[in-house]
Amino acid sequence: MYQASAERYKEMQYFKCGNSGLKLPGVTLGLWHNFGETASEENMKDMLFTAFDNGITHFDLANNYGPEPGRAEINFGKILKSDMSAYRDEMLISTKAGYTMWDGPYGDWGSRKYLIASLDQSLKRMGLEYVDIFYHHRMDPETPLEETMGALAHIVNSGKALYVGLSNYNGETLEKATKILEEYKCPFVINQNRYSIFDRTIENNGLKETAARLEKGIIAFSPLAQGLLTNRYLNGIPEDSRVKTDGRFLKESLITPEKIEKVRQLNDLAAERGQTLAEMALSWVLKDGVITSVLIGASKSSQILDNIKALENTTFTKEELELIDKISLE
Repeated sequence: MYQASAERYKEMQYFKCGNSGLKLPGVTLGLWHNFGETASEENMKDMLFTAFDNGITHFDLANNYGPEPGRAEINFGKILKSDMSAYRDEMLISTKAGYTMWDGPYGDWGSRKYLIASLDQSLKRMGLEYVDIFYHHRMDPETPLEETMGALAHIVNSGKALYVGLSNYNGETLEKATKILEEYKCPFVINQNRYSIFDRTIENNGLKETAARLEKGIIAFSPLAQGLLTNRYLNGIPEDSRVKTDGRFLKESLITPEKIEKVRQLNDLAAERGQTLAEMALSWVLKDGVITSVLIGASKSSQILDNIKALENTTFTKEELELIDKISLE
């Protein structure tokens, strides 16, 4: 049985999630592509134990994480039961529903039927009675917002989730959803959205400003732009990179010589700050106190330890911020 480090809370920083009483670690471990059917159980355990030993209490999943869909929840639940069950109350476990999970009209989007059934399946896969945060994973253009938010409120009232969140929403829809959830007195605390130096969508669609005004937390996924904001692409595209082996989320056609040059310039700035490019990219996301946590993916525990270092320096000078904007936006 795994024995957690007695020093696990010594260094990690925790930030309030909006105006709620919930705190998140500055770095969260996501189990998107790294806990699938081909993943090594030994390596999965090593990553979970390393994360928890260093104060990462938040583990982020979704019904369709794998591959295959559902496999990440199964693998996480297996390790939780065999090695980490004693620490359940110290852990923040989240999952989601909103993308295609099973065939037919009831296995996708945001209907009450899909969300409730999906969470029941997720709880069974993980061997849990409840999750700490349950998200609707994406906006649904066909289901009334009142139905989706009503399902989230029902889920909390049924005891199957403590808090709810929204993922991939824009600012306008977030504001409407917040009003509905307030009427239900549902503890909606967090938004999950893509955000990085290279992807400013939440600044452009009003989500970041709206979340701050409504005092809701934000957890940022893909803060390293699918690995582009690391040292792996400084000299072009490695043959073993996700671009070459997968290509669904970071396409080779987008990694132009101009983009690589931007990466090199950002890497030079990071070196001047005494950071790696990845550390600076994560620090940048957390710089203004609006983002509650950065959501990292990892294939080995050393990457988790490297990413935690980003919390050591999240302060940027005006000149540094202007240079980052100049490099990345022009």
